Amino acid sequence: MDSDGTNTSTTFTLDSIRDTLVRQEDTIIFSLIERAKFPLNWKAYHAKDVHGFASTILDFVVRDSESLQAKVGRYENPEELPFFPEDLQQPLVPPYNFPQILYPAAASVNVSKTIWDVYVNQLLQLIAAEGDDGNYASAAACDLVCLQALSRRIHYGRFVAEVKFRGAPSDYEPLIRAKDKDALMTLLTDTNVEEMVKERVKKKAMIFGQNVTLNDTASDGNYKVDPMVVYRLYDEWVIPLTKDVEVEYLLRRLD
Repeated sequence: MDSDGTNTSTTFTLDSIRDTLVRQEDTIIFSLIERAKFPLNWKAYHAKDVHGFASTILDFVVRDSESLQAKVGRYENPEELPFFPEDLQQPLVPPYNFPQILYPAAASVNVSKTIWDVYVNQLLQLIAAEGDDGNYASAAACDLVCLQALSRRIHYGRFVAEVKFRGAPSDYEPLIRAKDKDALMTLLTDTNVEEMVKERVKKKAMIFGQNVTLNDTASDGNYKVDPMVVYRLYDEWVIPLTKDVEVEYLLRRLD
């Protein structure tokens, strides 16, 4: 343990983080494919009087699911952040000794509200067809998986920032002290890597989302989720929000 309260474990390196983020791409894409099986089901997100719910069905499903998962220790893992932290229950299982990689004063960086807003008000309309089949609970269960996968991916920016800071503190400390967000963003940005990531997730969406047959014929071009939507998801939301998390984390890294 360093004197600043962070763990010196070498478990987290840039290479190990990249491997984790690549695997998280699979989880995100498969979760989007599962959600795309259902139509938009607008009432699950905007109507607060369906079957007597005081909140929307999605609110209810996510809030109660998080409360249950908290009882078995999900949110003891620093990689996981809830959307409704005020409603979490205390864990009923013995605590696990997760590595404390994050700097305590910066670990609380959280963009969950933005993730929720983007998902409900922008992304859903791109992956789900118009319509209502009444399967609100099933659709909301898929939404929960999507939201948690996106949250974990985006908030992993905290670990990226910590490892990058440890690797070159002399590059970051002057910018942090100057609170120069633009310079920090420039230092964190690698456009070539970002483009590679976007092309990779697009290709994965093509492979994972194609209709498989026993013939050797090529895909007919119909995919369960539009690969360009997955490209856009990373281009407009996942990568920018991850970098926002990294910058905000670094701004608190010397507190």
